[in-house]
Amino acid sequence: MDAKFTRMLCVLCLVITVRAFTQEGFKEALLKQLGLSEVPKLHKRDLVDLVIPDHIKNKYISMLKRQRVKRRALPSLAGILRGIPGNTGEVLYSDTTTRQNLIFDMEGRIPKNSEVTMAELKLFKKPLERANLPARQSHRPVSNARVSVYWVQRQHDGTNRTSLIDSRLVPIRESGWKNFDVTQAVHYWLRNKRQEPMFLEVWIEGERVGSHASEMAKAVRFTSQDPKDKALGKPELVLYTLNLEDYGGPGDCKEEGVMGKSTCCRQKHYINFRELTWTQHWIIEPSGYQAYRCLGGCLQPPNPLRRFGYGDRVCAVAESSPLPMMYLVKRGNRTEIEAAEFPNMIIEKCSCVTDG
Repeated sequence: MDAKFTRMLCVLCLVITVRAFTQEGFKEALLKQLGLSEVPKLHKRDLVDLVIPDHIKNKYISMLKRQRVKRRALPSLAGILRGIPGNTGEVLYSDTTTRQNLIFDMEGRIPKNSEVTMAELKLFKKPLERANLPARQSHRPVSNARVSVYWVQRQHDGTNRTSLIDSRLVPIRESGWKNFDVTQAVHYWLRNKRQEPMFLEVWIEGERVGSHASEMAKAVRFTSQDPKDKALGKPELVLYTLNLEDYGGPGDCKEEGVMGKSTCCRQKHYINFRELTWTQHWIIEPSGYQAYRCLGGCLQPPNPLRRFGYGDRVCAVAESSPLPMMYLVKRGNRTEIEAAEFPNMIIEKCSCVTDG
């Protein structure tokens, strides 16, 4: 996918958000804009041994942070979750990665008629133990390890799917609390929950490619949820919420009255990329998103105005925001990953406008 492809897709996004979104409509419009007769052939094998470069990962995360909408009031603290008693949260080691599993009981923790505006994962980094450092030193010093947080969705067939949520460099020789923005993970859980806890996975990797960086990263240890881990500072999930009765977005549809509502409003409409067969191997992140759509009717202008050329008023998009995505690119026999921010993918506000 080159710059021309990206520009064409951005134009397509604008067209899609103005109209009602349908899966087939999106697919047909995409193929038409690209002058293709069929979807590019991308398969699960294209993901085998595919590594997300650090600069792509950093670019995607920075776009996610920019995309977050500032609210009109500071959120109130909903609660601090510290894991589920009896669940230890495993720590797994491999040649290149340390993975730490975290489990949080979310059921009943989010107040009714509220929205989670921010969620922070707080991990306590243990003081460095010199014995954990590799004996051999490199001519290129390594100061940091890369720590990434993934949301884990457990499938019915027993497999797991992960979505990258946040990633940052953590100094190897510093200890103390490290915070990660996991708002997107909580939103995913709210969308997909099946009366089960929320699962997160923390990956600790070298700050760059190479065995020395990987060995140095193994010295980074966070306190686990295991009660046997006597270190200070168990992992915490901090939730912040807004009361929608006080701070609900103006013009949003009330769920109980959507079907019979005649006034223009914004309705929730979730797009799941994992369920679309033609996007599940193409779009790496996110796994899906809340696109919204405009719904309802509008008061029409009086007849005298119609005689002066005023058309019908229709419910349409008034404001929209971009969606960051990581996706596969086929260049000959090579498969690569790129990240881009596609405008007009998320409807922020609906309003009545004159048709045409």
